[in-house]
Amino acid sequence: MLKATAIFRAGATVMLTALALIGHADGADRRPSFVVILADDLGYGDTSPYGGWIATPELDRMAAEGLRFTDFHSSGNVCSPTRAGLLTGRYQQRAGIPGVVFADAKRAAHYTGLQSSEVTLAESLKDAGYATALFGKWHLGYQPQYNPVHHGFDEFRGYVSGNVDYHSHRDNQNREDWWHGLEKSPEEGYVTHLITRHAEEFIRRHRERPFFLLDAHQAVHDPYQGPGETILRGPDSVADHAELRDVKDIYRDMMIELDRSIGRTLSVLRETGIAEDTFVFFFSDNGANRHGSNQPWRGFKGGDWEGGHRVPFIARWPGRIEAGSVSDALVSNIDLLATVAALTGRKLGADEGPDSFDLLPAFTGPGGTEVRGSLLIAPAQPKNLSLRRGDWMYIGAQGGGGFAERKVGDHTFGGPAAHRFTGHVNSDIENGEIRPDAPEAQLYHLGRDPRQLKNVIREHAGVAAELKQELEAILARPTAPHARSAGY
Repeated sequence: MLKATAIFRAGATVMLTALALIGHADGADRRPSFVVILADDLGYGDTSPYGGWIATPELDRMAAEGLRFTDFHSSGNVCSPTRAGLLTGRYQQRAGIPGVVFADAKRAAHYTGLQSSEVTLAESLKDAGYATALFGKWHLGYQPQYNPVHHGFDEFRGYVSGNVDYHSHRDNQNREDWWHGLEKSPEEGYVTHLITRHAEEFIRRHRERPFFLLDAHQAVHDPYQGPGETILRGPDSVADHAELRDVKDIYRDMMIELDRSIGRTLSVLRETGIAEDTFVFFFSDNGANRHGSNQPWRGFKGGDWEGGHRVPFIARWPGRIEAGSVSDALVSNIDLLATVAALTGRKLGADEGPDSFDLLPAFTGPGGTEVRGSLLIAPAQPKNLSLRRGDWMYIGAQGGGGFAERKVGDHTFGGPAAHRFTGHVNSDIENGEIRPDAPEAQLYHLGRDPRQLKNVIREHAGVAAELKQELEAILARPTAPHARSAGY
């Protein structure tokens, strides 16, 4: 009860906090603009602000000027679900996007998409007079009715699939996939550079009014191509890929280009004089695959072990957020909708963002300020649906619940078999296989065992039962305070 009371009291001051954040020393009443920079398949251990193996000076600067979170989680462990959670503020199962929307027309999921009944972050801001744009990856529906322009974005330049050739802009079915709104509109250029250019032009055009910009980068998702790499898809593709450089080197180059893009976007905000009026968020849609690093966590993209979903998250708003601060609050991308609503003074309806918690207390309070008590985490395999509460992590089945290809070179390499490649240790796994006597589900205490070395579900069966019950309750009803209080 003490924790609940503390959270309630924190929530009671949210409007005053929001007004303080928005206020200007000169009394101006400009509403903040919002820039979300979304990386793809970027791991916790890939960037230098998180002690990673690639030097990223622009992200270092962003972290030095803002707030770095160490316990941020993508709501999905693959691409499409996280994007649905970001835009709707609801767990992706409620939004009808529990898994990847595939490019292959022979798969049923190719014909799914974000439904028009969903109220998105872009729609709510557009209705409030904001200019809105998405540049880069959509991945929430291939059919025209699912296009971003039907979900609140005034402008869309990019691709609707999960990935394209960085140069020819063809998807993995070899179809041309570069759009301007509802029309295919080919452009020459490296994908990261095109997204950066369109973002810069958008910011300059809208410097005099509030805007919402979603920079949905493809980097560092495959195909692995730096600016100087050959075309891999289309009539000009290189048939013999044996001459390609080591993937790790290409991956590093892709990350360097992404970091430069982030730096350019932040520079444009400074050049146009609106940096102090613009809230910038950076995070990844899920963890890395074997080519990147999720250190110090175990697991890969797609799975429910920490490496699949605990990712970098940096928030920057000069003069409003304490520079160089760090938070270990449990937060997620689905929380941005409620946060933006608070910062723009808009009260959410009962059915808007029913799982989205306002992050303002975490932005302005001490590093451990609690925002949400629990978080549902969705892997690629529904049977492994999981729940985080405090330091406890409950996983509803054996294994990571993600990709499980056993061949090291495969894009979907992961699961128990990957332990032989990574050297990770887990009490349920031996020689890359689930032990015959392993429990049917998993429970870890991340405070005592952050690398998830030992499944303690048998020792703490009561805790596991509580978490399983809470998980089932979350699936049946919304979780955010504004939705619960409205009786939704």
